Amino acid sequence: MSVYTFGIDIGSTTSKCVILKDGTDIVATSLYNGGIGTASPERSRAEALIVAGLKPEEIAASTATGYGRNRVENVDHNVSELSCHALGAHHIFPGVRTIIDIGGQDAKVISLSENGKMKDFLMNDKCAAGTGRFLDVMASVLQISIMDMAMMAEQAAEPAQISSTCTVFAESEVISQLANGTPMPDILAGICESVASRTASLAKRIPMVPDVTMSGGVAQNAGVRNALARQLGVEILFSPLAQFFGALGAARYAYEKLN
Repeated sequence: MSVYTFGIDIGSTTSKCVILKDGTDIVATSLYNGGIGTASPERSRAEALIVAGLKPEEIAASTATGYGRNRVENVDHNVSELSCHALGAHHIFPGVRTIIDIGGQDAKVISLSENGKMKDFLMNDKCAAGTGRFLDVMASVLQISIMDMAMMAEQAAEPAQISSTCTVFAESEVISQLANGTPMPDILAGICESVASRTASLAKRIPMVPDVTMSGGVAQNAGVRNALARQLGVEILFSPLAQFFGALGAARYAYEKLN
């Protein structure tokens, strides 16, 4: 008889869920915009169950992670997102030893042991620059989507210099670049380079052991991902499931606790 476990990752801006079958097979994922303090966690959980074709009572064990993990009802475990991102990334990339997680409000670099357990980490949660929030603000200023930002940045001839370490001042820089006639792709590439630079500075403070991967929503932005790989001088493994690594690790944790 199959065993199903459930993981939910409630971040600052999104809620993600994963359901695992027998600790290995992903049978459902769901993602809703809106994190802690919104209805999105319950909506995401309900959708994941529908996708998997399961009833709540058929879930053998469940784990919550992320900023909002302590506000989730009807789960068996609450676990740090650091441990869950480690488990989730290791599930997809068994050889991964370093994870760069850029979320909505912070950035983390996590060092893993050979068996996928977290050894060490560094976090920057003091400033929005270098996070998903920074990209959201810039996309709003330029009135484009995050996905369009990544695609257009790849067309840049010469990335614009975005030097401010403060989101507010960087916004002013971007507006000035527009006023001076700087091509949009160059501005967007400059924004991606700026986020990558902040993250690279953090990553260089911890031993960068390959394989390296990214987790979190910003991992899907090829402009940031490629800029970060160049600045660090390493290949960054990418999975379309990068934004679900926390929820995946939570589901995996629930399965391990059963066994």
